[in-house]
Amino acid sequence: MTQYFDLMLRAAAVYVFIVVAIRLFGKKELSQLSVVDLVFILLISNSVQNAMVGPDTSLIGGIIASATLFLINFFLKKLIFYFKPIEKIIEGEPIMLIYEGKIQWENVKNAGFTMQELDTAVREHGVDSISKVNLAMLETDGNISVLSENFKAKTRKKRVHKTLGDIQ
Repeated sequence: MTQYFDLMLRAAAVYVFIVVAIRLFGKKELSQLSVVDLVFILLISNSVQNAMVGPDTSLIGGIIASATLFLINFFLKKLIFYFKPIEKIIEGEPIMLIYEGKIQWENVKNAGFTMQELDTAVREHGVDSISKVNLAMLETDGNISVLSENFKAKTRKKRVHKTLGDIQ
C-alpha cells in the first residue's frame, strides 16, 4: 500500500513542478506552440515519467499515477474557480501589449515577445498595422486578443442590422 501512496506523491510532485515551471516561463508558451515547443513538451513528459512511477511500470502503477494527476487537476481547477487570489497566482493576469496604436514595450519585453511575434498576432486578427490596434492583450491562457477600429465597425454594423431586423 505504501508503494501506491509513494506513486501518488511522486505524481503530485511532478504535477506541481510542471505547473510552477510553466507559470515561471511565461504564458506565451501555452498557446503559441512552435515545433520547438511541441518537441520540448513531449520530451518533458517523457523525462518526468520515471520520476512519477519510479520502478513501478505496472498497469496499476500507471493508472494510479494518472488518476492522481486527474484528481489534482480537478481540485486545482475548483480552487482556482472559488478563490480569486489563487487564480491570480497560478493563472496570472492579462498583460496589455498595445494601447491606442502604441506598443507597451515594458510589457512586451516582460511577456517575452519579439516584434515579429507581435506583428504576426496583429495580422492574424485581420489588422494590417499596429498603429490601427486599439487594444492588444496577452490573455491568461496565452492567446492574444486584438481590438481595432475594424472590430468596432463590424460590431456596430451587426448591432444596426440586428436592430433594423427587429423592427421589420
